[in-house]
Amino acid sequence: MLATAPLKIVAVAAGLSSPSSTRLLADRLAEAARERLAGDQDRRVEVEVVELRDLAVDIANHLVTGFPPAGLKKALDAVTGADGLIAVSPVFTASYSGLFKSFFDLVENTALTGKPVVIAATGGTPRHSLVLEHAMRPLFTYLRAVVLPTSVYAASEDWGSQGDEYTEGLPSRIRRAGGELASAVTGHTVSGASRTLTLDDGEDAVVPFEQQLAELRIG
Repeated sequence: MLATAPLKIVAVAAGLSSPSSTRLLADRLAEAARERLAGDQDRRVEVEVVELRDLAVDIANHLVTGFPPAGLKKALDAVTGADGLIAVSPVFTASYSGLFKSFFDLVENTALTGKPVVIAATGGTPRHSLVLEHAMRPLFTYLRAVVLPTSVYAASEDWGSQGDEYTEGLPSRIRRAGGELASAVTGHTVSGASRTLTLDDGEDAVVPFEQQLAELRIG
């Protein structure tokens, strides 16, 4: 009998510094998804983080020549072959970074079709949090990915914050986003119900996850 292939979570981090809060957020989201997946099913879970700062020259060369160097091709293959994707960018001039956009410009526009994606961003001030909805969500919608409901923005002041009775702290948002990614990867809704309906399901059956997202966008 062939061994069951592991589930693969890939996080793309577009931070430019080292150490990087963007990489830290990518790591924590990936770990939250891994922990949830490990607890919910028996398949092995692999996590890979792609740091775009290490691929900046390769990305520029590919944009000019049309041919990806080996390291960049490996990263692109990891992203398109992942069961679940986490995409994290720092905020520059009220949008995602140029490096982040350049990398995803190299991804075929059908290669992420149906792939569950958590979007996240880091910045110095909470005022830039709308970059997730105004820039990143439309980008991955164009790439035909399934962008999960919970996006995570981490301002400088959020690190170490546990929230209060009225707001969720960063750790709570990370856990929720990781849980949503794990549920989507294993074929369940965010609440844990199966996405696949049968003929025995009545009118009150659980609505499939993709349909829920479509209705949210329409509304």
